[in-house]
Amino acid sequence: MTLPRLTRRLALAAVLALGVASCGAGDDTKTGAPSEITFSILSAEGQASAGPLWEPLLDDMSRAIGVPVKPYFGSNYTVLVEAMRGNQTQVAWFSAKPAIEAIDRADAEVIARTVNKEGMDSYRSTLIVRNGSGITLDQVLACGKRFDFGIGDAQSTSGTLAPMAFLFNPRGIVPASCFKTVRSANHQANAFAVATGVVDVATSNTVNTVFLTRQNPQIAAQIQEIWQSPPIPESGIVVREDLDPALKEKIRSFFLTYGQGEGAEAERQRQVLAGLEYSRFSAADDGYLNPIREMVADQQLGEARAKGDTAAVAAAERELQRLRSLREVQP
Repeated sequence: MTLPRLTRRLALAAVLALGVASCGAGDDTKTGAPSEITFSILSAEGQASAGPLWEPLLDDMSRAIGVPVKPYFGSNYTVLVEAMRGNQTQVAWFSAKPAIEAIDRADAEVIARTVNKEGMDSYRSTLIVRNGSGITLDQVLACGKRFDFGIGDAQSTSGTLAPMAFLFNPRGIVPASCFKTVRSANHQANAFAVATGVVDVATSNTVNTVFLTRQNPQIAAQIQEIWQSPPIPESGIVVREDLDPALKEKIRSFFLTYGQGEGAEAERQRQVLAGLEYSRFSAADDGYLNPIREMVADQQLGEARAKGDTAAVAAAERELQRLRSLREVQP
């Protein structure tokens, strides 16, 4: 990374941190229930577009828990996690990876997870080939530099981390050595590349499949899935562990009952959820993030092996085996 780019990033983090510091709940949180709750929302689009979607729900939350709730929007999850660690925010909507960061670094806990409009609370990484190509998963895993391969961005959960953690790494497969060529692109670009024969096999995910089916059915019809990962958790609601217990339960109850039941009010709430592309929130605890932790442990194992750190290798292998054993007994 160049120095000017690093300087810009540090400056942005400082500005965001100052913004969060100005919207905390105050010293009341140190002596009991806070007089105000600040709700972090991880949004790449920012407040201008996300605000109108979230604010009706937060207004309803304020009325339900009896404490004013104000939002804080940010696209930098590191800053938002630090804000929660400093008790400048108390509740947050985070995607899975920053939710783990909040649990590990900010003494947070999961109270609910999101359920999309199709009734799913998770998605899956996939491996796709062109429909009718005859390419099988066994052929892909046989390597031999036979196929051109499309992978995701290095930090993509479903495009790179999941297929590496759940498919390639357990078999000792390194894509650069396995395939004829490897190109990195987003899910949509990889899907188009498979459909048009630019690459033979690529990573994708089930969300992208739904998107393609709706937006570009001709391309979707050219694609066939040959592998799916274990479920990858969608976003969730996290709260600080030391939040007043009575208030925490009110917040939990609010999310788990929001948009449920019959009548005009429940229907209005469902319309609010629909704007967020959700149907409801379901009960969850920290364990729902184990698939992400498995990917992290897999990464740590690879890094430890690359460094020749035997102690770190042993620790990562133990953690990876523990997480894999949990997955194996799940229904």
